[in-house]
Amino acid sequence: MPSPTAYLAMDLGAESGRAIVGVLDGGKVTIEELHRFRHEAEQLEDGLHWDFGHIRKEVFEGARKAFAWAKEQGLELHSLGVDTWGVDIAFLGDDGEFLQRPFCYRDPRNGPAFKKLVDTLGASALYEATGIQFMQINTLPQLIAQQDADPSVLERTSKMLFIPDLLHRMFCGSTVTEYTIASTSQMIDPRTRQWNIDLLQRLNLPTDFLPEIVPAGSVLGTILPEVAAQLGAPEGLKVITPGSHDTAAAIAAVPVGGDRSWCYLSSGTWSLMGAEIPEPCLTEAAQKASFTNEGGFSGEIRFLKNITGLWMVQECRRYLEAQEGKELDYADMVRDAEAGEPFRTIVDTDHGPFLEPGDMLPKIDAFARETNQPEPKTAGEAVRCCLESLALTYRRTLERLESVLDQKFEVLHIVGGGTQNKLLNQMTANATGREVITGPAEATAIGNILIQAYGAGHVSSREELRQIVADSFPTETYQPQDAEAWNAAYERYQSVCK
Repeated sequence: MPSPTAYLAMDLGAESGRAIVGVLDGGKVTIEELHRFRHEAEQLEDGLHWDFGHIRKEVFEGARKAFAWAKEQGLELHSLGVDTWGVDIAFLGDDGEFLQRPFCYRDPRNGPAFKKLVDTLGASALYEATGIQFMQINTLPQLIAQQDADPSVLERTSKMLFIPDLLHRMFCGSTVTEYTIASTSQMIDPRTRQWNIDLLQRLNLPTDFLPEIVPAGSVLGTILPEVAAQLGAPEGLKVITPGSHDTAAAIAAVPVGGDRSWCYLSSGTWSLMGAEIPEPCLTEAAQKASFTNEGGFSGEIRFLKNITGLWMVQECRRYLEAQEGKELDYADMVRDAEAGEPFRTIVDTDHGPFLEPGDMLPKIDAFARETNQPEPKTAGEAVRCCLESLALTYRRTLERLESVLDQKFEVLHIVGGGTQNKLLNQMTANATGREVITGPAEATAIGNILIQAYGAGHVSSREELRQIVADSFPTETYQPQDAEAWNAAYERYQSVCK
């Protein structure tokens, strides 16, 4: 391996994207953010869609800046790779063009489709076939929704690709998908790690447009000459797929050390709590607790549960900005929350209306009235309500994780952007009664970068990858406090979640 060697991670969440270059040198990695952009779904006449034209433009701009920066630094840029949120797809025709703009997973049409799916197959059979948590956002309900709304789109589809697949295709022309992103779809047999064709045929869904599944670290090709010329990319730049599901990339970068038992929490718009296991867990207990069996970058199973996460806080911010006509600083909102009355209002973060965009504060007020609790009086109290309730949801999820796997976890590792919220980190330690270790905040991009290095043969194993992370980035440790108050709050939480 040339030393130092650089890799470009394009890391897209459900609200923002970044271009980050990682430089691997002497067993340590450093990162440099070169571009950041916001994006959001747009409500059109037929539903909620992603503006892929905007995403494409910003990703190309980020790549252009990264190539220029690497050249200025005298660095060899070896490869690029893309990770994004899961489940969302696009349908491409024979000409390679979109048959329609990609729908957003939060589109309401997925609700009836999900009910139809469960009614058709039955909950037990569906979980046994897929091992995936029952959520209306999954790709399978999206396909059913499309079939019900306009089956001609599926009939004309030559290739179905996930969002990171589309971006990889944009750079190198590939038309495959990567295992970790495909595993979010509810369309994979968790035992074989391949498409569950039998399941899809039972639902009368076409399967001829499904792409080949490749493992994380696969070299998809080299950058297209015309794209390289447009962006100023080095000749022969490789496109290597990371764990292209952002959570898979993030969990790859958990800086595990020692022999203590650990579980993880990827904290962002969504929070995902779970543990790594060698084979899928498809028990009745796992199904009833709504755990999911998604793919890890080196073939392991990420046994986890999706939790609403900081989405509620983000929606509070969006609502308040619309009301006040100005942008609000996230750090100021958290400071106001810290000053708010503890445990004034506790909500069920899995409550259906909280999962949909819009009017978050009125929804919290309505839940408070329905459960005979006082409504938050201030924006700070509303944000505190979200954070405390989320920490209590983490406790409930951890208890269920340990019960299903019959295992006790000593340490909770938190990675991702949510680690920057120190108030929530301490609340999580308090609520769970566990030692919490946070960092790195940029775990997704770091995992993306180091999985590219793994695919290039520059990193030998998952263990070496994690050691590089541990040697390169600091962590913070939080010890649980105020057990009596949090235990009392958890009893209230359980009562309002019934």
